[in-house]
Amino acid sequence: MKSFRLSLAAAASALTLLASAGATGASAADLEVVASIKPVHSLVAGVMEGVGEPQLILQGAGSPHTYSMRPSQARMLAAADVVFWVGPNLEVFLAKPLETLAGEAKLVSLSESEGITLLDMREGGAFEAHSHGDEDGHGDHEEGHDHEEGEKDHAETDHAHDDHAHDDHAHDDDAHDDEAHEGHDHHDHGPDAHIWLDPENAKSIVNAIAEALSEADAENASTYAANAARLNERIEALETEIAAEIEPVRDRPFIVFHDAYQYFEKRFGLAAAGSITVSPEVIPGAQRVDEIRTKVSELDAACVFAEPQFEPRLVEVVTEGTDARSGVLDPLGAEIADGQDLYFELMRGMAASFRGCLTK
Repeated sequence: MKSFRLSLAAAASALTLLASAGATGASAADLEVVASIKPVHSLVAGVMEGVGEPQLILQGAGSPHTYSMRPSQARMLAAADVVFWVGPNLEVFLAKPLETLAGEAKLVSLSESEGITLLDMREGGAFEAHSHGDEDGHGDHEEGHDHEEGEKDHAETDHAHDDHAHDDHAHDDDAHDDEAHEGHDHHDHGPDAHIWLDPENAKSIVNAIAEALSEADAENASTYAANAARLNERIEALETEIAAEIEPVRDRPFIVFHDAYQYFEKRFGLAAAGSITVSPEVIPGAQRVDEIRTKVSELDAACVFAEPQFEPRLVEVVTEGTDARSGVLDPLGAEIADGQDLYFELMRGMAASFRGCLTK
């Protein structure tokens, strides 16, 4: 009987401790961390090494400007303790869900982090304005398709068992076009949001991530700080490596389909000759193709860069009859496996693409 009473006392004590832990915030074991896009997720994963794993919202080649969330991702936000995103100038699709679903979470807009260098969008002259696409392919659809193939089936996989999440999703879908338009307007006239493509910005992002996680999970603050220090050392070495690789082609002009690379360009001494505003989903009409070819020739571009979601035929059509070669730049790591190394593979891949296409 005595041992039974002791067991009851021990159980009561354990319950008291658990209740106390719950009252003071999430512990390391149940801290739910969400990242918006793959480069951000990669850096968050590096800071969280040995403590936990962040969840990723936008996977594959989806566009952060026009993505439509699945119900399972709505549940992810609703359960989050900390959410990392670049900000409303990039992840347009997240602005309203963060308000309605992640009200209790700590929201970290990384573009507002201390030490971040922000650049204005380039328009005018050889850089075409960012705008919505039309049937002739004049507009800019930004980074990719609205939906991944798996999302086409999301109603079958998530719909039936999550009325609340589906209601939120359906509500978001009803207003999606208006939100996307508003978001594009904001994006077009705000700063360039591709901040992670400058390694110096990436280090500031890492510091902001470590600070936010330490506030949410003080028990592991020393681990987050140590991981951030190691990660920033890796980023410094990466910057030195890329600078050496890019050096031989710094004077070679190039054109991009989507003007998303000026952070990379300015850090490593490259300079785009201009941009071509085209949709990845629509082959430009004959008149538009002629305009683009003329622009490529006039700018004497050594290379024209597209992104992974562009059909090869589209690139061929644009460069046909010019002296320009074609290349691919992947600013989101669309074709790289998620994880801590994604950011480093993404940056090395961009350097290799520049070097390969611009080499005489």
